[in-house]
Amino acid sequence: MERIIRALEKSHAERGIAPSLQSEPNSQADQIKYTQTRSLPVSREFLRQQRVIAGYDPNSFVDAYKVLRTKVLHRMREQGWNVLAITSPGPSTGKTLTAINLAISLALEVDQTVLLVDANLRKPSVHKFFGLAPEFGLSDYLLDNLPVQNILLRPKDIRRFVILPGKRPLLDSSEMLSSPRMSQLVEDLKTRYPSRIVLFDLPHLGTADALAFAPYVDAALLVIEEGKTTQDELTHAIEQLQPTPLLGTVLNKAEMSDSCAE
Repeated sequence: MERIIRALEKSHAERGIAPSLQSEPNSQADQIKYTQTRSLPVSREFLRQQRVIAGYDPNSFVDAYKVLRTKVLHRMREQGWNVLAITSPGPSTGKTLTAINLAISLALEVDQTVLLVDANLRKPSVHKFFGLAPEFGLSDYLLDNLPVQNILLRPKDIRRFVILPGKRPLLDSSEMLSSPRMSQLVEDLKTRYPSRIVLFDLPHLGTADALAFAPYVDAALLVIEEGKTTQDELTHAIEQLQPTPLLGTVLNKAEMSDSCAE
């Protein structure tokens, strides 16, 4: 891991990103009223089975995401960013679950609201972790001009957290992600609520999709897998993302001293 850390430090130095994290006071979040967003019940036991932190009582598993939340918030506030992409060097790193848990942990912050966008147009899956069956998805916005407010879902009992789900897969996903309509959506989501952080769950960097979409976001977060992601794969991923700023990495599937099950 020391080689991975050195690679990250070198990347941050080249991009002019300070390694230190300094928090700044954040204004109180707008009192957003979800008048059109559909609120759907979710089973806490189902969330727990899917390893979504909203299904757990406080423990080391939940605490790990709180630490990640703090570091992400500090860096984004320091830079004045509010749009973050979550991706990975390759498949099966647990990227989507990491994006979901980070988004929920961010939403638990008193002065923060969070929108999680399932931007994996090839294989959308965010809704499955909540046991939801969305009627519409991001593809309906891109192809059929369906208004976003008709697509958004709000899992009941998870405050300040909204999902823009996917539904039907698209074969021309990279073209759709780099389309003017997608660019318009990102700009609208970025500016509509100043207190909102928008997370995009992207496909891994082995596809063209993440590279096509990366220029639209403020920064990217890489999810790497312990014992699987190599230094060469990480270095290549960092190079691929340029010039999009790299916020950092999440080491996933690492052994924990305490069990996440109470």
